Amino acid sequence: MIDWAVAARTLEGQAASGDQHWVSQGPAESRLAVIDGVGHGNEAARASRLAVAALDQNARESPLDLFQRCHECLRTTRGAVMSLAAFSASDNTVSWLGVGNVEGVILRRQFRGPDGQEALVLRSGVLGVRMPQLFASVVPVAAGDTMILTTDGLREGFADHTNRHDSPRQIADWILDHYGRGTDDALVLVARYLHEKADATTR
Repeated sequence: MIDWAVAARTLEGQAASGDQHWVSQGPAESRLAVIDGVGHGNEAARASRLAVAALDQNARESPLDLFQRCHECLRTTRGAVMSLAAFSASDNTVSWLGVGNVEGVILRRQFRGPDGQEALVLRSGVLGVRMPQLFASVVPVAAGDTMILTTDGLREGFADHTNRHDSPRQIADWILDHYGRGTDDALVLVARYLHEKADATTR
């Protein structure tokens, strides 16, 4: 359902990155998330890895329930921020939501300018410390649309300059190379939606 790639860089001098990603693909739904443990170093890495483990163990629960699971498992850590998206092939939509500063954008294959971008609505908070009231935004997607999730180790503004016709691997590497701050862990997750709508005459 999706073609995806990730590019990541650990802050110089640190043995482990606090930025992690998670992808789960099924026949009718694909889910992905980017998690950024607060701060950097081993404690940040511990928080983000615990969140990934909670997502793995509860992968089929609703996006809202997945946030609650992560919030609960991170109570003994310094916490983490996270954005998560669930692509549905049954109706060609994506449900997505975010807590903290993990940015998200969808680049539309067929449009340019303001109509060609859809930004993720983020809520303030930190999983494990203070989780806000959440709701998932549901937006339509078409084959060729590209979602990009980035941690705060990346500068803003990449969406206006990204070549949306490049492969997810090319996009992830380009954003990391050109927009990485160099002062924090950094991670870019790129997912291209591949599912085509079924032809009504063949149903």
